[in-house]
Amino acid sequence: MTLRRFYAPPIAFSPDGQSATLSADETRHLRDVLRLRVGDEAYVFDGEGREFRGSVSNTDRSSSVLRIIEEAQPPSPESRLNLTLAVALLKGEKFDVVVQKATELGAGCVVPLITSRADVRIHNPEDAQKKQARWQRIALEATKQCGRAKLIKIDGPISFAEFVARPPVNDELCLMFSERKGIPLANAVDSIEQPLSVKAIVGSEGGWTDEEIQQASTTQWKIVTLGGRTLRAETAAIVVAALLQHWFGDLK
Repeated sequence: MTLRRFYAPPIAFSPDGQSATLSADETRHLRDVLRLRVGDEAYVFDGEGREFRGSVSNTDRSSSVLRIIEEAQPPSPESRLNLTLAVALLKGEKFDVVVQKATELGAGCVVPLITSRADVRIHNPEDAQKKQARWQRIALEATKQCGRAKLIKIDGPISFAEFVARPPVNDELCLMFSERKGIPLANAVDSIEQPLSVKAIVGSEGGWTDEEIQQASTTQWKIVTLGGRTLRAETAAIVVAALLQHWFGDLK
C-alpha cells in the first residue's frame, strides 16, 4: 500500500467525493516510477487525516484522476501528542534530515529557528520561502513513506526571541533542550499529566548563548538536558522527538 500512496489536497477532490485529481508531480510518480495504468489500484490521502482506496481512471502527462472506491484507514494513525519541534537552522542537508525524521516520528509541526549560533543565515524573504518549500517537499515524501495521512506543518524561519515569547496554548508543555544549565528530562516531565501539546526547542552545533537560556528560563520554558554525551544537533532533534513520543505519544 505504501508504494501506491499519493497525495491530493481536499480541493483536488470532486464535489461529490467520487474522484481525486493528482498534480503533475504525483502523476509523474504514478506513470514513470510506479508505471501504473488505468484500472490499477492506488491509495490517496488528503493531508488532513483522511485516506481513500481508489483506482486509476485516467492519466496523461500533466494530471491523473483516481476514482474513489471507499474511505480507508491510514496505514499509520496520528499520535495523540501534538508535538512542535523547533530546531536551530543547520547547514547542508542536516535540517532536511530533521524534517524527514520528525515527520516519520509523528511530529505535528517543525519550526526553523534563527539563533545566535545557528549554522545557516537567511539572507532575504525569497531565500526563506525557497527553503520552506524544499522542506515541505521533503515532509510530503516522508508522509507518503511512513503511512501518515496528515501533513506536518513546516513554518517559515523565525527568530528565537520571537518564538520563545509566544504564550503557551492551554496547558502546553514547553521544553528547551540545552547542554548545560538544565535538569534531566525525566525530572522535568515525571510528575506531569498527559499534555495535549508539547513544544521542544533544540539548538545548533554551537549550542545556546547565556542570553538565550536566560530569556527562555524567565518565561514558560523548562530548561532540560539529555545527559552527559554531546550529540550532534540533528541527532539531538531526532532523539528529542522520539523520547517525547515515547513519554506522551504513541511510540511505546
